[in-house]
Amino acid sequence: MTRASTAGEKTEKGRIALEVELTNYEDKVRARNGDIPPEKVRRIRIDAIVDTGAAHLVIPQSAADALGVPVIGEAGVRYADESRAKKKIVNAVEVSLLSRSGIFRAIVEPARTEVLLGAIVLEDMDFIVDCRAQKLVPRDPEMIQSEIE
Repeated sequence: MTRASTAGEKTEKGRIALEVELTNYEDKVRARNGDIPPEKVRRIRIDAIVDTGAAHLVIPQSAADALGVPVIGEAGVRYADESRAKKKIVNAVEVSLLSRSGIFRAIVEPARTEVLLGAIVLEDMDFIVDCRAQKLVPRDPEMIQSEIE
């Protein structure tokens, strides 16, 4: 299943599903510095859902374990049903999709099976959601654009 080359597909809930690559960014830096061989960089390909109603990157516990990313704290989360919980936050998760990448903290959700890409991830990587076509697209295909005053 290689969906990363497409811009996504409509899900039954109207959100966009695609495949992303997650990498332990600290491993990547260690490989760049020659401390570990490049093939030891931990990375996975995993299904993801784009949800503009969510703010952050949320990853399954299984993904956090596979990547070996460090826990840096906890976050309070509120679910759609208004229930609340505390969840672990991990650091240095590199997200790669559609020829772009960014490094983020992530909330770890043990019950999830797919990654949730929230608004902060989309903004940082300069993606927009094409609601009519139900797909994720770069605002500028050539490069990330940033607005500065």
